[in-house]
Amino acid sequence: MDDQNKNLIIATVLSFIVILGWFLLFPPPEPNTPLDGTEISATAPTDVTTPDAAVPAGTALPATTADPEETRADSLEQAPRVPVETSRLTGSISLLGGRIDDLRLKDYRTTIEDDAPIVTLLSPAGTDDAYYALYGWAAGAGIAPEQVPGPNTLWSLASGDTLSVGSPVTMTWDNGAGQVFSRVISVDENFMFEVEQSVQNTSETSVTLAPYGIIARHGIPTDAQNFFILHEGMVAMNNGELIETGWEDIPDLDPVGGVPSKRIDGVTNGWIGFTGHYFMTNLIPDPAQQSRLTAKYLPRTDIFQTEAVLPTQVIAAGSSASVSTQLFAGAKEWEALRDYEAAGVYKFVDSIDWGWFFFLTKPIFWVLHHLNILIGNMGVAIIGLTLLIKALLFPLAYKSYVSMAKMKELQPQMEKLKKDAGDDRQKLQQGMMELYKREKVNPAAGCLPIIMQIPIFFSLYKVIFVTLELRHAPFFGPFQDLSAPDPTSIFNFYGLLPWGVPEAGSVMALIFIGILPLLLGISMFLQQKLNPAPTDPTQQMIFAWMPWVFMFMLGGFASGLVVYWIANNTITFTQQYLIMRSQGYKPDLLGNITGGAKRKAKAAANDTKAPSKGKK
Repeated sequence: MDDQNKNLIIATVLSFIVILGWFLLFPPPEPNTPLDGTEISATAPTDVTTPDAAVPAGTALPATTADPEETRADSLEQAPRVPVETSRLTGSISLLGGRIDDLRLKDYRTTIEDDAPIVTLLSPAGTDDAYYALYGWAAGAGIAPEQVPGPNTLWSLASGDTLSVGSPVTMTWDNGAGQVFSRVISVDENFMFEVEQSVQNTSETSVTLAPYGIIARHGIPTDAQNFFILHEGMVAMNNGELIETGWEDIPDLDPVGGVPSKRIDGVTNGWIGFTGHYFMTNLIPDPAQQSRLTAKYLPRTDIFQTEAVLPTQVIAAGSSASVSTQLFAGAKEWEALRDYEAAGVYKFVDSIDWGWFFFLTKPIFWVLHHLNILIGNMGVAIIGLTLLIKALLFPLAYKSYVSMAKMKELQPQMEKLKKDAGDDRQKLQQGMMELYKREKVNPAAGCLPIIMQIPIFFSLYKVIFVTLELRHAPFFGPFQDLSAPDPTSIFNFYGLLPWGVPEAGSVMALIFIGILPLLLGISMFLQQKLNPAPTDPTQQMIFAWMPWVFMFMLGGFASGLVVYWIANNTITFTQQYLIMRSQGYKPDLLGNITGGAKRKAKAAANDTKAPSKGKK
C-alpha cells in the first residue's frame, strides 16, 4: 500500500469513526407526542413554597391547592382573570395569587400544519404540565405570614381590563392590618413582562419584607427531548457565569432543609428560569440590587421551582416601598434576546444552548441568520453558508488537492522505489521521504480538509438542532421543516405509491431513506470517483461501501444538515476537479466509475491465460 492510499484510508477511517461515534452517542431524537405544550388533562398535584428569606424558623408556608382532575378549561374558570392580548401573545392572569399562568404564543404552532394549535407555554395549576409565575413578599419582623400576599391571595383589579402593550393592569390587596399591597403588570411587544410590586405601610409600626418572584413547573415537561446535545432544565446567569442543570439532575442537588436546592447569593447581573428546546421563562431581578437566585425540587409534589429574592426591606410606619422584576416568557428568538441584552439583561443571548463549540456555533448562526434574511429561504441560506465556508477553507483545500495531484505524478517514481527496495522497508521509507522533500510534496495534506470539516459539521448540527430560527423553516416542495429529518421515503417511491411513510425516528425510516440522503450518497460516490480505485482489495471494499454507509447513517438527521453535506460534497467535487485539471491531471470520472469492472475482467482473463502459457 503506497503512502497516498495510506493517508486517504486513514483520513476516511478517522472521519467514519467520528461520524459513527457521533451517531451512536447522539442519535437523532425521536419526535415527541404531544408537541410543544399540547393541552392534556391534568394529573399533577399542586403545591409551591414561598422563599424563606424573611420567614421566621418554623413558620408554616402557604401552599396552593387544586383538584388534579380538572381540565385546563375548568382550571381557568376557578378564579377571576385578566386577559392578556398582544400581537404575539394571548392568555390571561389569574387574580388568585396574581399568577401569570395562561400564555400562548401566536407566532408558533405545534406542527407545520396550517390548522395546528398554537404553542401553549404557561398553564395553570390543576392541568398537566402546569407551569406559571407568581410573586409575593416573604414576611419578617412586625408582620405575620398570613398578612402578606402569597400564592392563594385573591387580588382586586384596580385598573385596566386587558393587559396589552402600553396598557398595564394594576391589582391591589389590603391585609386589614395596615399594609396595602399593589402590583402593576406590563408587557412589551415581544415576550417581556415587568412586575412592579409595592407596599404602603399605614400602620404605626415598621415591617420587614422581602420581595420575590417564583417560576414553578409541575413535573418534567412531556415535550422534553431528553437529548444529550440539548440542555433543558434550569438555566441561570450569575455575574457572567452560565449555570445549567438538567431536569434529571435537579432532584440530585444538595438538600437544604430536606429540599434539593442550588442557591446563588449576591447576584447583581443575573437571571434564572427554565428552558426547553425552543421556549423558556426567566426571572430577571433588578441588576441595581443584589438578589438571591435559587433552584429547587419539591419531591413531595414533584415541582421544579426557581426563585429570585430581592433584598429584605424595612418599611417604616407611614412609608412605602416598591421593587420591579422582569419576567421573560416566550420563544428563544436570537434577535429578541439580543435586543433584551442590549437593554440591560446581562448575556441573555447565552440562554441559547451554544455548546462547547460556541466560538464556532455563534458565528455560524450569525452568518446563517443574516443569509436567511437576505435570501428569504433557509435551505438556500444553508447552501450559501456552505459556499462561504468552502471559500474560507479554499487555500487549505487548494494546497491539499495540489499535493494530491503531485502525488499522482510521483506514482511511477514511487513504484520504482518499491521495486528497488524490495523487502527493505527502511530503505523504502527513506527513499520516499527524500522524494517528498525533493518534490515539495506533503503526503498528509489530503487529510487536512477532512479534519477541518469535523468541528464545522458538529457546530452546524448544533446550530440546526437548537436554534429556533431553524424550527419549521421551509426549503421547497416536501421539505418544509429543515430541523426535522427528510419526510420523503423510498418506501412509497417518494409519493408515487398510495401508502404513507415510516414514522420519523423509527428504524424503518432510517432504512427506507428519503431523497436528500440518497443525493448525499450519490454526491459522496461521485466525489470518490475523481480518483481511480486503489489496487488493494481491502481498500476497494472500504471505499466502495463508505458513501452508502454514510447515506444511511445521516439519513435520520435534520434535513438542513443533509442539505449542507450535499452542498459541501458538490462544491468539493467541483474544486477538486478544477484544481486537478489546473495541475495537468485530467480525472477520468466515467472511467473510474466503470473501470473497476473492466479491470476485474482483464485480471480474470490474465489469470485464465497464465496456466496455458506454462504448458507450452
